[in-house]
Amino acid sequence: MIAIIDYKAGNLASVKKAFDYLGAPTVVTSDPELVAKAQKIVLPGVGHFFATRTLDEYGLREVVVSNIERGVPFLGICVGMQWMLTSSEEAPEVLGLGLWPGECSRFPVAVKSPHVGWNSLDVSSSRSRLLAGVGTGGYVYFTHSYRVPLLAATVAACDYGGGFSAAVEQENVFGVQFHPEKSGSVGLKILQNFCDL
Repeated sequence: MIAIIDYKAGNLASVKKAFDYLGAPTVVTSDPELVAKAQKIVLPGVGHFFATRTLDEYGLREVVVSNIERGVPFLGICVGMQWMLTSSEEAPEVLGLGLWPGECSRFPVAVKSPHVGWNSLDVSSSRSRLLAGVGTGGYVYFTHSYRVPLLAATVAACDYGGGFSAAVEQENVFGVQFHPEKSGSVGLKILQNFCDL
């Protein structure tokens, strides 16, 4: 069972619909006990980084950390991926998970923000399990004003006002800045890869 975490923000309905289309059993929940029992965890995200504070209020941070340490696959989408860093300029008072050091930053004033629409991936790792079968040049759908910098864990980058992480992967932890549930066949392939882990 895949637990899709409901923290009163995020694109829950379309994420669940995409997994339903793939035939994957899911539950949308903010119950730490259900999340603790999940075989996989998805943290979707739309909106302000400040919303992630409710993950602490619901006691979900500890459950996510415990599951990650046990090897449970975890996928963060958009703000869900940004939460995996230490912090974000969007809400500096809210702590991220800190899986990777660094801060999400706003796009430079030289480009229109938010970055909305289709953009192509520059896949940098042929060993990525999440991006298996997805090559450089595949188009995915973005909508965000803040971005994750390039990291050692970056497996795909995108360029918009400079390079940023479009996808990260390290052991059982995965993140995508784009919305796979809105990215057509490429996005569905990525979600299927996550289901198949």
